[in-house]
Amino acid sequence: MNTDEHEHVIEVTDLRRVYGGGFEAVRGISFAVDSGEVFALLGTNGAGKTSTVELLEGLARPTDGRIRVLGHDPYAERAAVRPRTGVMLQEGGFPSELTVDETARMWAGCVSGARPPLEVLELVGLARRTGVRVKQLSGGERRRLDLALALLGDPEVLFLDEPTTGLDAEGRRDTWELVRALRDRGTTVLLTTHYLEEAEDLADRLAILHDGRIAVTGTPAEVTAAQPARISFELPKGYFVGDLPPLGELGVSGHELDGSVVRLRTRELQRTATGLLVWA
Repeated sequence: MNTDEHEHVIEVTDLRRVYGGGFEAVRGISFAVDSGEVFALLGTNGAGKTSTVELLEGLARPTDGRIRVLGHDPYAERAAVRPRTGVMLQEGGFPSELTVDETARMWAGCVSGARPPLEVLELVGLARRTGVRVKQLSGGERRRLDLALALLGDPEVLFLDEPTTGLDAEGRRDTWELVRALRDRGTTVLLTTHYLEEAEDLADRLAILHDGRIAVTGTPAEVTAAQPARISFELPKGYFVGDLPPLGELGVSGHELDGSVVRLRTRELQRTATGLLVWA
């Protein structure tokens, strides 16, 4: 790969995106991604993940703020950025009557220096489905095709928007392995997800988006340590909160009682869960 040297591969400063009706989807966020890093934007639907990624891809102009991808403005200098990036959208919108092979070949014709289509189809597990029409693919297979097309140009920077949505457990594991392999080759990956497990497993660093703002950012270990976990369970009949082991000794920072249901807050999930299981 021919990645130019930049302090950061992706730089976002005070980014805002306001839609025509006045809805502010992205509210002044800032973050940076280094070369060869996997960075995850984590959040629920509507948190602003896709709106942010579309700006990074140069699909829309920011309302305010600054973006640099590989040292360029992805919207104003799209011709300099697009050939060096790969994009996996939530919905690819492929012609339904084309086969998998025809779709990959058509897409390759639009990519400078494209890899052989069969090579990327093999990477994502679609080599045996090349003759199948897109309309006959399962939802998970369409996501695999989305990923294959994003890899055709051997990108330096890869944007993955909810890459494992619709995949079964095996498909998710395969995709994770592929992302790890890409990182090992030096590809910079920015992915969005609403799966904490996925962000923890793949990302070197992550940011949690909530209501268009970054609530917290850091390594997965730093972020999970900063966010108290919650445990809920029902007390056995005839038992009371006072019958539990000393909650402070289990790392519990607070609790609520709703009838027989106990809700605990803890920053030491394993310690708390183990103590409760031993008591039970």
